[in-house]
Amino acid sequence: MKTTLGRIRRADQDYRLIDPGDRIAVGLSGGKDSLLLTYGLSMYRRIRKDFTLQAIMLTMGKEAPDTSAIEAFCKAEDIPLTVRYTDLYQILFQLRNDRSPCPLCAKMRRAMLCDISKELSCNKLALAHHREDVLETLLMSLIFEGRFHTFHPKTYMSRTNITVIRPMVYMPEKDVIHMQKKLSLPVQRNACPANGNTKRQEMKELLKDLAKRYPHLQETMLSALKNDDQYSLWEKDGPRKQ
Repeated sequence: MKTTLGRIRRADQDYRLIDPGDRIAVGLSGGKDSLLLTYGLSMYRRIRKDFTLQAIMLTMGKEAPDTSAIEAFCKAEDIPLTVRYTDLYQILFQLRNDRSPCPLCAKMRRAMLCDISKELSCNKLALAHHREDVLETLLMSLIFEGRFHTFHPKTYMSRTNITVIRPMVYMPEKDVIHMQKKLSLPVQRNACPANGNTKRQEMKELLKDLAKRYPHLQETMLSALKNDDQYSLWEKDGPRKQ
């Protein structure tokens, strides 16, 4: 856990993710990434002692999930949990029947999380994107959109006055998997019908193939995003507005 906390602290220090007095909502899907982020921020809170946490869980599947394990996890970490049941499944897979629902789903979920964060008097929303998420998004943007773009570690959402932070951007996915098993985090089954059959999954496999040939590829690509000597997607002079 020391390494995980070190990476969260590094991201915090590099991009001023957390300020004293922050009320941080954590998007808790029940997957390995969001569970580790929630646990990591809970541990980090014990070190800094100057911010509070609130977990938010949005349902996704056709049927309401059993959230008892997530509720017990949050109770053990002394983190209030708000569960909201959504109609995302009906919108994406019944009304629209979109062949590529991920971009719209991500946008809708983020908007819902920001709205609920504001409702709960939180000023920041923490999302559990890790290093590979950053790089897969970069590849998707380059290949399918013809632009050099990925999400920022810190983004201000002007509509809701919520700042979205991503404290795990330096965390390799393999380490997330390792920590989830080591901590026995209560991962829930992904209820999304598109899981494992998306453009993002294709980028995940492409990145893995490239990394086999170039072992330091992920760190090199990540460094390029914040290289101050050339055009940088990850400026350190303040959050971007959306």
